[in-house]
Amino acid sequence: MVVRIWHGYTTLENADAYEELVTSRIFKDIEAKTGEGFKGVELLKRKLSEDEVEFTTMMRFKDLETIRKLTGEDYETAYVPREARELLSRFDQKVTHLEVVHSQIP
Repeated sequence: MVVRIWHGYTTLENADAYEELVTSRIFKDIEAKTGEGFKGVELLKRKLSEDEVEFTTMMRFKDLETIRKLTGEDYETAYVPREARELLSRFDQKVTHLEVVHSQIP
């Protein structure tokens, strides 16, 4: 299994709208595009300052081939739909992929 980690940042004002967008639409679109190889996602959030919120996504996929269904051959480039870009103040252009070697998540 491969975990895909990415960071995006919003203003405090846009944080709720961004969270709603990714949890109600974008994650479902990703699952639809990648099928059975999609193994789950976690959205993490922290307030960095009075003006900025950081979001971290940790998506789990069966393998890199599954990720390529979403991104094409350039699987290290971030997948950030237009609607999300409009709410983000900045984001990682590249993602990190890590192989899961041990997990104790129930």
